[in-house]
Amino acid sequence: MSENFSDQVFLEYVIKSLVDNPQDVKIDRKVDELGVLLTLDINPADMGKIIGRQGNTAKAIRTLLRVVGMKNNARVNLKINEPEGSRRDSQTQTPSASESVDQAMQDLKL
Repeated sequence: MSENFSDQVFLEYVIKSLVDNPQDVKIDRKVDELGVLLTLDINPADMGKIIGRQGNTAKAIRTLLRVVGMKNNARVNLKINEPEGSRRDSQTQTPSASESVDQAMQDLKL
């Protein structure tokens, strides 16, 4: 990180404090007409720590980044890249609402 941007420094500090593999944290910062986009890459084993239950940790981090951005008159957004080899695939995804209802209807016919 050659330039010292407060939003990027803040995000790096928070993320490295939460994960077990801080050496794998990579943050890319891009600025365009919509504002600042911080893209986060982490170790696959740490994904759950950053997302949190029902995404609450990620939401909190995004909220804090918006506050940092407001202080600097910038709109800051966070994109968390899904790491290669993550456990989320077509077999482990939760069923859609209609599939859940269909399954419940079948279970009732026993």
